Amino acid sequence: MDPFAALADPVRRSLLRALAAGPRRVVDLADGLPISRPAVSKHLRLLTEAGLVTAEDRGRERHYTLHREGLVPVTAYVDALVLPQPLTANALDALDTEVRRVGRDRRRTAPLEESA
Repeated sequence: MDPFAALADPVRRSLLRALAAGPRRVVDLADGLPISRPAVSKHLRLLTEAGLVTAEDRGRERHYTLHREGLVPVTAYVDALVLPQPLTANALDALDTEVRRVGRDRRRTAPLEESA
């Protein structure tokens, strides 16, 4: 499963939000969800296949962790859709300075060009 398909399900998105805070066990992730623990395990398996989650066995428990690098394709896609940030005050000040400099340079060279 690719990350985009994995993110399409609201349950999987809520699991990722919970894992963003840190590693969790299945029982902790299932608490508060309107689905069974086996269903949560199935969603976690799909998130693991998509490369968004990693699992680590600790004794008899399995702890799941968000694998942020798996979100790189999604982040790149969203970044490509977002318009560039508006110009900052510093950028506008620099533009103003450059316009004034070019204006001064043109005024200085204009009489030379007209007499030629």
